[in-house]
Amino acid sequence: MDLNDRKQNILKAIVKDYIETAEAVGSRSLSKRYNLGISAATIRNEMADLEELGYLIQPHTSAGRVPSEKAYKLYVNSLMCEAELSEEDKNMIADSVDENIDHIQELIHQTSKLLSKLTNYTTISVISSITKQEVIRNIHLVSLDDNEILLIVVTDRGDIKRVKLTTKVGLEQAKLNIISDNLTSQLSGKAIDELDDSIIEYIKYEINDNSALIDKLLHLMNSELSDDEISLTLNGATNIFNYPEFNDIIKARNFLGMIEEKENLATMIRSTGIQKDNLNIIIGSDNDFELAQECSIVTATYNVDDDLVGKISFIGPTRMDYARIYSIINYMSLLINKKR
Repeated sequence: MDLNDRKQNILKAIVKDYIETAEAVGSRSLSKRYNLGISAATIRNEMADLEELGYLIQPHTSAGRVPSEKAYKLYVNSLMCEAELSEEDKNMIADSVDENIDHIQELIHQTSKLLSKLTNYTTISVISSITKQEVIRNIHLVSLDDNEILLIVVTDRGDIKRVKLTTKVGLEQAKLNIISDNLTSQLSGKAIDELDDSIIEYIKYEINDNSALIDKLLHLMNSELSDDEISLTLNGATNIFNYPEFNDIIKARNFLGMIEEKENLATMIRSTGIQKDNLNIIIGSDNDFELAQECSIVTATYNVDDDLVGKISFIGPTRMDYARIYSIINYMSLLINKKR
């Protein structure tokens, strides 16, 4: 049985209707809401065919039908059109981009908060570690207690990396300030991948009585600042309660427990789904994390000079408004590309 144009148009209308209402869709209501050019009886027959093909499901309590995962995947792949954004939405996104464009990682964090409000979904901002191509601007060492020091590296892009360092050597803040100034003097203006052995040996010679500490600091700068670890921030965690699919208190509790763990979120985001432009769209059971298989996750990736700097992910029910998210991300990307 072929999925002809008429069946595709009906399926597209059902998906859109169910995304908006969360109510099973009947042939008569579909005929009234959408100008499909065919009778309710014909729509009913086509819906029966779509159910047989696995695109629709009929809940026991309703005469209407709801989309299956298979339907959402077809919709995202080939039926979905960009949604029209309001001028208010565009202005709010533009303001966020304008305020943070010089600090791309802060832009991702702040815009993620805004997009959670605009979409009513849970969002995650994922910030990559500083890349080896970034140029060091300042280095600061701050004493936290007798055995712990905070290393702060600021790059030319305004990005900041903080790493706690445990040491057996107790150093007063005045001494740490001298070491910070020395390190900044020697390393400012150099890219992280320029820190070769000769530079390291020279710095150790300059600060000879603290060379063991410098070993640790340089190791952290040369490895941990460029590894795959991420800074992850969650926004709108309770937004899921706004969707009837999660009215069940057990489902809601399981969802909140799931997103409280950074490892869970990282696993969810790493799953592979449908690739659409710079979006990775994971629908239901495609999620590698079992507890998230009643959700969809849409992740946008942002790069600067071929370096991954961060991601914004949206988590919601499988009837997520994919078209709206797609349009928001495209608009945000357009603004960023214009201004950088």
